[in-house]
Amino acid sequence: MAARNRWRTGALVAICLLAGLLYVWEIGGGQLGNTYYSAAVRSMTESFSNFLFGSFDPYGVITVDKPPMALWPQVISVLVFGFHGWSLLLPQVIEGVAAVFLLHRTVRLWAGENVALLAALIFALTPVTVVINRDNNPDTLLVLLLVAAAYAVTRSVQAPSARRRTTWLLWCAFFVGCGFLTKMLQAWIVVPAVALAFLVGTTGPLKRRILDLLGAGGVLVASSFWWVALHDWWPGSTPYVGGSADGSAWDLIVGYNGFGRIFGGDQGGGMVIGTPNGETKSGSFGGDPGLLRMFNELVGGQISWLLPLALFVLLVVSVAGVRAMRRTAAGDPAGRAGWFLWGGWLLITALVFSFAKGIMHPYYTTAMAPAVAAICAAGVAVLWRWYRASDAWALLPAGIAITAAWAFVLVSRDTSWYGWCRWAVVVVAGAAVVALIVGRFSVVRRTAIGRPALAVAVAAFLLTPGVWSVAAATVNPNGNTPAAGPAIAPGPPPTGPAPVVQPGPGRRTPGGPGGPGLVIIGGGSGETKLTDEQRRILEYAERNGDGAEIALAVNGASGAVAPFIMETDSTVIGMGGFGGQDDVPSTDQLQRWVNDDTLRYILSAAPGQQTQPMPSNGARAAVQQKRQAWIEQHCTVVAPAAYGSKPPAASAGRPTVLGGAPDTLYRCGEQ
Repeated sequence: MAARNRWRTGALVAICLLAGLLYVWEIGGGQLGNTYYSAAVRSMTESFSNFLFGSFDPYGVITVDKPPMALWPQVISVLVFGFHGWSLLLPQVIEGVAAVFLLHRTVRLWAGENVALLAALIFALTPVTVVINRDNNPDTLLVLLLVAAAYAVTRSVQAPSARRRTTWLLWCAFFVGCGFLTKMLQAWIVVPAVALAFLVGTTGPLKRRILDLLGAGGVLVASSFWWVALHDWWPGSTPYVGGSADGSAWDLIVGYNGFGRIFGGDQGGGMVIGTPNGETKSGSFGGDPGLLRMFNELVGGQISWLLPLALFVLLVVSVAGVRAMRRTAAGDPAGRAGWFLWGGWLLITALVFSFAKGIMHPYYTTAMAPAVAAICAAGVAVLWRWYRASDAWALLPAGIAITAAWAFVLVSRDTSWYGWCRWAVVVVAGAAVVALIVGRFSVVRRTAIGRPALAVAVAAFLLTPGVWSVAAATVNPNGNTPAAGPAIAPGPPPTGPAPVVQPGPGRRTPGGPGGPGLVIIGGGSGETKLTDEQRRILEYAERNGDGAEIALAVNGASGAVAPFIMETDSTVIGMGGFGGQDDVPSTDQLQRWVNDDTLRYILSAAPGQQTQPMPSNGARAAVQQKRQAWIEQHCTVVAPAAYGSKPPAASAGRPTVLGGAPDTLYRCGEQ
């Protein structure tokens, strides 16, 4: 027994080391993750107010479009080690490995040590989880907190006393609340599954269970909204909350980061194509909403490798559970709670992501990975037991065949990307299926042949996602839109002239040989370095700014502002937040800043340049145009020769640009 325990401990350590290696590999290779958040981390080190509210710029004008909890560990790391790529991403690595470890401890309580080890391995080798844990988006901390909530509710349903049951449930609510302060309403998606698992998994009086849930609801609200209340009721000035319509944290919750994600509203899907005649088309990062979104070309390779197996397991376990209820057979409440927890987590999250009409990045699906891992690991154990001792033995070979077939389909979508994997999976899984069938010929062979065949089947399950995960760890990631695997265009390319696009944080996806491509755009170019011209502009503005507190204001999406913040110690602010369309600073604020000598120089689009607002943004589209009009009316263009640059091309010959191009320096106020 001691030797077995040592082996299991060693296996867990090896899995955590594997996860850490995948997440940490070459993270100091120059990448800075998502530059929107990286710039905010740099700004948050400037003052306590910036740290508390998550200011994007060092002057505290506007926050990022999320609560700041995910950025706080990164700020602390930067304060200790300095501002570098590895110091930004090190907290993500730690959080990612902690999530793998904690998933193991959670599943072990529910389904045993071997199942827990397999769940941890599946989770560690999920491609979307690898890429997001090598980035500084908030999803890594969100997943860790949700797994912590799952651990707490599992401890709650297995608690030996009512008091401990209540205590652990309250901890569960607290962790979900912290998840809310990481990525708002996305954290609450798992709440129905958690509540249902607690109700069916505990054996105390129903009244006490309901009271416990009400108490947990109070903790959930308090831990979710304390920062919101702090910002909106702060007695002094606070930064405008990015992404909101009125600068309040509450509006961000119910709008852009809440119902806007589900119903779309005026935020669009995030992907834009511009054409020379000024027309624009919009789409979704994750493809068209619908029941099969999780399996499409944009999302499938990130999360869906074992999703068919997970759904298959949930189906057969549900049928078995219904049959047991009809026989009035005694059940295990804690075991039943685990299926409701992980099954509810997976199904609810998948449905929300599948039908969301707002912005839905494929990397959001990392929130499904713990549930997929837990269900598949436990499902393999259940199918193995049935294979050995019941008439339902064929379900195990069927599950293996389904998983291998789907892996073959996924890899076949682009055989230039490790295409050999599809045949390897077919061969390995086929051998496992044949061996399992042969093993049913006698009771002795079921173990002698079946056990090695099961190990081979698990290897087949993990082959393709493992290859994709290793590949994701050995390439320099796209920090703003991280994704594993090849770049795939979502649907047929548009016809006609090649599009003119605003530089975006994503990569250009191929539109076929010689054809136009699509560009995923968001907060700007995602560049991490200032150009020589941008440096000359900033130096000129500082030299001639008459001591203005704000050295330079950039009227453009956040990607155009981030390099100024990350690369210099100057007080540079952005206008309009992530996409450049928030009403901050307003034209009235700009006028006040100019009047009191707080601001002298603005970098914006050239006068008369045709600009096309981001589509499907309603009234927000007019904000950027109004600000540009104010700049042209109240400020004077600085001749490029003054800072050592050449004049830009004539505006009449310049292309339509989504959101404007901040390449022209203006001086505002008296000369």
